[in-house]
Amino acid sequence: MMDGVMQQQVQGAGETREAVITVRGLRNQFGAQVVHDNLDLDVWRGEVLGIVGGSGTGKSVLLRTIVGLNRPAAGSIDVLGVDVLNASDADRQTVEQRWGVAFQDGALFSALTVLQNVMAPMREHLKMSHALMRALGELKISLVGLPPLACGKFPSELSGGMRKRAALARALAMDPEIVFLDEPTAGLDPIGAAAYDELIGELQRSLGLTVFMVTHDLDSLYAICDRIAVLAEKKVLIEGPIGEMTKVDHPWVQEYFTGPRARAAQEKGLGRG
Repeated sequence: MMDGVMQQQVQGAGETREAVITVRGLRNQFGAQVVHDNLDLDVWRGEVLGIVGGSGTGKSVLLRTIVGLNRPAAGSIDVLGVDVLNASDADRQTVEQRWGVAFQDGALFSALTVLQNVMAPMREHLKMSHALMRALGELKISLVGLPPLACGKFPSELSGGMRKRAALARALAMDPEIVFLDEPTAGLDPIGAAAYDELIGELQRSLGLTVFMVTHDLDSLYAICDRIAVLAEKKVLIEGPIGEMTKVDHPWVQEYFTGPRARAAQEKGLGRG
């Protein structure tokens, strides 16, 4: 992308899609192990994109590379018009404030309360009074469905589902345009997972978020994802609406999207609609 202008692609008559993340020719390698090779991916503004793939395909590695926690061996990554691999420290810090990340285990600071965790990004990046940061933190905590009493609790005092919601509140602290979620429903019971999916869907619609979600949860894919990107053979093998996945002639894709669990998830998804 040139001059910081985000890539746009016209699809059909009058429909314009804006790529907020563009990955080209990505190569991730750890020693002799090549995880990704010549991987390309676009993420469109306002969509919920589900990233799936078998064990070892590098789903979380891809997420961590985009947000800067892993330096790729080759390729380019553009986020919100910024070449994040070659940006200055100032430009990099500015664009990082426009996304939020919720990791699988929450990655909350164990010595801080929930409210202090949510306020942490504000303390680092914003110049505002403690009272205002506290009020905004309480708002984010309420936004993810946690009760006011949760503000003063430490992560060890929360259930798994509450920790995930607290991590989401922290990811939303800076009013991001993009939210990255790594296995957000892992470890939750079916009721808790469905409630979390519903929460993500509501927040995406009400806040206009773009959601990049690494998941293995078929229920989540059918419930809230606009598109799916399948990682296989060290690249994005296919991307598109979930209904197109069953047409792909690939053993893992066929097994994953046409098996009994997929059929059950599809029925749930249709039922929610």
